Amino acid sequence: MIGKKNKQSGSAKVHTLVGGETEIRGDISFDGGLFVDGTIIGNVEAKSGTASILNLSDKGSIEGQVKVPHVILNGTVIGDVYASERVELAAKARVTGNVYYNLIEMAIGAEINGQMVHEAEARNPVLSMPKSSAKVSPPRVTAEEAS
Repeated sequence: MIGKKNKQSGSAKVHTLVGGETEIRGDISFDGGLFVDGTIIGNVEAKSGTASILNLSDKGSIEGQVKVPHVILNGTVIGDVYASERVELAAKARVTGNVYYNLIEMAIGAEINGQMVHEAEARNPVLSMPKSSAKVSPPRVTAEEAS
């Protein structure tokens, strides 16, 4: 389905392809569609202000941080994933790291070994604080009021 238009994802046109026998060591910055069937050891980041899409096949892997507005995973990521628009996790997706998302779609069989953090919670640390650790101070009572 490389190069075809996806109704939900908008344009899925592939501008850059990392083939199955390819290993890239170093960070990648891209614009448009990136399809990964090989291995990337480094961070993958879409250029700021773009509607870029990363598609990681079931044979692909990334060891590093991923910062792309729209992420479609069916392979392995070892590192945090930041998707300002949408994350789609297919059945063979494996993420060892935190997933920061706005919208998420997760198929049966996909695995996340880390935290799933909604974008609103990431911006407001009070919202992401576990209920048991949120501290509420009791009202102070003076000795005169207690008598």
